[in-house]
Amino acid sequence: MNKFVLDIAKDCGFCSGVIFAIKKAKESANKYGKVAMLKNIVHNEIVVKELSNIGIVVVNSIDDIGEMPLLLQAHGTEKNILDELKKRNIKTIDATCPLVKHIHRVAKELENEERKIVVIGDHGHDEVNGIVSQVQNGIVVNSVAEAEQISDYSKFGIVSQSTQMLSNYENIVNTISKKSDNVKAINTICNPSRNNQNEAKRLAKENEIVLIIGSFTSANTKRLLEISKAINKKSYQIQSWEDVDLKWLNGIKKIGITAGASTPEELISEVKNKLEKYN
Repeated sequence: MNKFVLDIAKDCGFCSGVIFAIKKAKESANKYGKVAMLKNIVHNEIVVKELSNIGIVVVNSIDDIGEMPLLLQAHGTEKNILDELKKRNIKTIDATCPLVKHIHRVAKELENEERKIVVIGDHGHDEVNGIVSQVQNGIVVNSVAEAEQISDYSKFGIVSQSTQMLSNYENIVNTISKKSDNVKAINTICNPSRNNQNEAKRLAKENEIVLIIGSFTSANTKRLLEISKAINKKSYQIQSWEDVDLKWLNGIKKIGITAGASTPEELISEVKNKLEKYN
């Protein structure tokens, strides 16, 4: 059997925003017993299941909250939902990532300068919905092709989803800059995302295969796969060790491992330990 070396990305797994949200969830469950959660607090099924075991109850609508306090998700909550919660006097516990809140503030500041707001991000993503809801008539753009379709405007203000790919952000900003002489772009991609993306590039260059651990509902995990696969075709996204095809390991000498920002340490350790045992 071949022997291989494991190359694990620095600081992969939970980012500070996810750690903050999970801490808030556990404190809330401990204090109130039962706490409602409208949409998943983070995009990882295992984390959501663990929280449900301690009293975090997923509800489908505001009408289902009842007397429970509501835990606001890490990705941010749409303004119209927040307004409705306030109108109904429903107690909320804010687990929004501070970096996402910063993007909300930046978008509002740019709008106050009478700029047309463009949010670079994934259509329909919870974080993007939350950002664009902070302003009037904001536009969500996910690609250069979409940016080219935007009508010319005298003043643009641009922000980004926190987990966007840097190259995509820069290409879209360059495209929009051709439509106006007054474009103010604030790079709001968070440092954990930038670091993880740089590590994904390094792993793809320095290893024969790369395993990216994370939920298929996680946008930032998909981004890591996209970055890695552009450099190394033998890059695979897995949710757990069960998704590993042992054929991938045949003749391999060096394996890179990274994980999305909402991937629990236990999953990363499981893959690492199973590989060492297989080795």
